[in-house]
Amino acid sequence: MGSETQVKIAEQFYSIQGESSFAGYPCFFIRFADCNLRCTYCDTRYAYEDDHPLFSISQILAELQKYPGAIVEVTGGEPLLQKGVYPLLEKLLAAGRTVLLETNGSLSLTDVPRDVVRIMDMKCPGSGMHEQMDFDNFDLLDPKDEIKFVMGSRDDYNWAVQLVSAYGLQNKATVTFSPVTSKLSPATLADWILEDNLPVRLRLQLHTIIWPGKTKGY
Repeated sequence: MGSETQVKIAEQFYSIQGESSFAGYPCFFIRFADCNLRCTYCDTRYAYEDDHPLFSISQILAELQKYPGAIVEVTGGEPLLQKGVYPLLEKLLAAGRTVLLETNGSLSLTDVPRDVVRIMDMKCPGSGMHEQMDFDNFDLLDPKDEIKFVMGSRDDYNWAVQLVSAYGLQNKATVTFSPVTSKLSPATLADWILEDNLPVRLRLQLHTIIWPGKTKGY
């Protein structure tokens, strides 16, 4: 492989996109290893707890070719921890793919190519990581992008509502609220959104409904 850029990857798989505005579409997922946060409700601990191999960008693109026309999501872990993510994103765009990047909201989006759909997963207080968020990222978003809040309590909800209001987030990107289903029922969260007439979308994890109990590769 010589000097070709390599990245550490936890898994690559083809599935149904489950959470974004592209939910329901076939999608090729590239899950980066390692993460700088330790959220209390994390469902992908294997991305940073286990050992994972290095892949060259050409190897990833060769795997992607098996799924022509599929959108691509680069996720983690936290993809922006590895500098190799940037040339990978450029190559994915050059291949004509719709590219989504899910990032945890703690690292700057400055160097992410503008044509990438950026999904910023803002961590609420219940995650234990809310003080790590980089609010400057809000000014880097545009209408095609998304701001995602995952919440497990009324306190999390109130915190998210305050941010939406203070920064006018509904005018910057699509805002989604999702429940930590082991702590907060979708119906309760839906009731709160309706009571407050919020300009946000309720978002459930479609893949967990299709494949309940599956923990990897979905």
